Amino acid sequence: MNEYARDSDKTDIRRQLREILARMTPAERHSKSLAACSLIGASPEFQAAKTVMLFLSTPLEVDTAPLALRSWQHGKSVVVPKVSWDAKRMVPVEIASLATDQLRTTDRGLREPIAGNPVPLSFIDLVVVPGMGFTTDGHRIGRGMGFYDRFLAQHEFLGVSCGLCFEEQIVSFIPMLDHDVPLSMLATDRGIRRVATSHIARS
Repeated sequence: MNEYARDSDKTDIRRQLREILARMTPAERHSKSLAACSLIGASPEFQAAKTVMLFLSTPLEVDTAPLALRSWQHGKSVVVPKVSWDAKRMVPVEIASLATDQLRTTDRGLREPIAGNPVPLSFIDLVVVPGMGFTTDGHRIGRGMGFYDRFLAQHEFLGVSCGLCFEEQIVSFIPMLDHDVPLSMLATDRGIRRVATSHIARS
């Protein structure tokens, strides 16, 4: 766990975490990504989910590709966010492949599907959430745009939210705002931490 003074602001925390992530080697990221995805894949929350929402990783993030493949192997639907920058919201879109001709990289460096059918929020059982840093009690610091906080705050979403990161991204304190939404659980390459219980079973 990285220790930050309680008066550290989010800009300082993001800067320090970017430096930590930049020092990791590709081999370290690969092995840690496999470990983290394996732990989520073995969790009862994942096993019970019929529809899983994943993020399409940037180069320094945990690679979610193994989790997408595991989802398809177990007959689950996989959705990923497609960002509407004008509306400042994410639309969950189902994908059936990680093939490069099905995805594009936006001018902001994010990958998203070129096309796909939107999925109702109420269908999503598990959302795997990225972030720059997380606390063990389910708080996160993202890139400052607020997309995931707005997404998770919607009443239609009834599933489990699971942060996904490297253990090096766990911090002792993150300044929280009123609109910040805590997560249900957190997965790293070292283990899973559960913060709250959510019901994801659907008939």
